Amino acid sequence: MTTGKLLVISGPSGTGKGTICKKLFEDFENIVFSVSMTTRNPREGEIHGQSYYFTEKSNFEKMISEDGFLEYAKVFDNYYGTPKKPVIDQLSKGNDVLLEIDVQGAMQVRDAYPEAVLIFILPPSLKELKNRIINRGSESEESLNKRLGEAMHEITYADKYDYAVINDDLDEAVKQVESIIVAEHLKVTQNIAKVIDSYRKEI
Repeated sequence: MTTGKLLVISGPSGTGKGTICKKLFEDFENIVFSVSMTTRNPREGEIHGQSYYFTEKSNFEKMISEDGFLEYAKVFDNYYGTPKKPVIDQLSKGNDVLLEIDVQGAMQVRDAYPEAVLIFILPPSLKELKNRIINRGSESEESLNKRLGEAMHEITYADKYDYAVINDDLDEAVKQVESIIVAEHLKVTQNIAKVIDSYRKEI
């Protein structure tokens, strides 16, 4: 069985990466979403195993000591991370696993799983990104400037990714990301050796 691809998508807030990810789930049957683990309490409507894996701080730290995460971070008093085992299990079944995470998490994933495919979503311009954030209607001038500063920081990591897609037109950006996924599956890898062996057995 062919091993699935670990797909990592990052990009500043407002680039449309969440919408792109949603389209990928609609268009590819074998893409599954990685459920993160956290030590914070569940919010109303959140379901364990779907929204997050909710766990105690002591268990999370035990998993850290056992190298149980592809990536993790501590935000204020709570941990958030991507458990390694569920991801590896899905990949071994031939499913692709999609992670929508920030640049720091993506760099950790690259170290933990070098075969990961990292895709960075860029805005057509900072002006357009600013307009998209403003159109949400939920940002003060202070928070807007903070988001733009964070965006510039994240964009400096773009050259560490395997691919960069500019989301000027959503449909075109989705097509480009989907083309990347298809191309990654067509790469000549160790999986091809299994196919060749199967041919030899037919001779």
